[in-house]
Amino acid sequence: MRTINDCTILIVDDTATNLDILVDSLGDDYDISDAIDGFSALKILEKVNPDLILLDIMMPGMDGYEVCEKLKENPATADIPVIFLTALSEIKNKTRGFEVGGVDYITKPFEVTEIKARVKTQLSLRLASQRVAMQKEQLEEEVRERTRDLVQTRDATILSLAALAETRDDDTGEHIHRTSRYVKVLAEWYSRNRDDFHPSRVEIVGKSAALHDIGKVGIPDKILNKPGKLDQDEFEKMKVHTTLGWETIRKAQKGLPPDNFLVYASEITLSHHEKWDGSGYPKGLAGAQIPLSARFMAIADVYDALISKRVYKDAFSHDEAVKIISGDRGTHFDPFLVDGFLEIQDDFEKIKTSMPNCL
Repeated sequence: MRTINDCTILIVDDTATNLDILVDSLGDDYDISDAIDGFSALKILEKVNPDLILLDIMMPGMDGYEVCEKLKENPATADIPVIFLTALSEIKNKTRGFEVGGVDYITKPFEVTEIKARVKTQLSLRLASQRVAMQKEQLEEEVRERTRDLVQTRDATILSLAALAETRDDDTGEHIHRTSRYVKVLAEWYSRNRDDFHPSRVEIVGKSAALHDIGKVGIPDKILNKPGKLDQDEFEKMKVHTTLGWETIRKAQKGLPPDNFLVYASEITLSHHEKWDGSGYPKGLAGAQIPLSARFMAIADVYDALISKRVYKDAFSHDEAVKIISGDRGTHFDPFLVDGFLEIQDDFEKIKTSMPNCL
């Protein structure tokens, strides 16, 4: 760690006698650079970054006030403390010096004890400020590392839970990845067009979509993998996957804060089969009663089901899927989100095309 004796000082004064006095007073304790005018000082500062500048006010060509203003305008030199050297004693002169960014004054004729004391004070403050800044950066890096660890833990938890659903259905794995991407692009569109969903939530709601069918692990194989259409009794049992998934995630949430990363997963899992007109399940929610995340998922889930080939049906084309979803605007789906879907439908098709095994 740097000490005060490691500090460097730039002295700027157009009088050789004054330079000699200052160099003699400070040279044994600090590394000294000097300049005889403001222009020379600015050239030196292009190569040297001192810890403190002693700056004469009354100089030809460019006075100390002007030099200090230029220093403060330059990000590379703005934080270097400046002590003005002056024979001026009027309050207005000292006030201006503080206004342009100076931190102190040394009055001519010089008194060596005063010079050393004022310089030491400013350098001590400079080093203390640098230590605080370093500690702040270290703390911020620790926070960033902790955040990265938490994000990795969150993602691993989501993937681990989603893997449960994949074990039951050969189609589920790719369906999970596609629908997550659909939800993300739809959420991105929504965040650009409404102010009630912050862009920072887009990624986590997209990842949470992977858990929407986790409840299917509790559905019997004869129903889950039936090649034909489900009868009414089978369909009623299939509908239970929403509450089973919700209960699974609720258990995983125990001990986590109320705003934990599984909140969206819980909403999506329970409510992605709700319909805008209230005819969906499991609770028959309608309109804005349905969580926004589940409304994203409803469009993504149906689109993927339509464009995917199953043992009981052929895949619909993208255009056919778009037409069907558009036709259910205001009945099955949130009208505003359908408008967004139509606007970004090319993004959906690109995702579909990039994962052709859904066909």
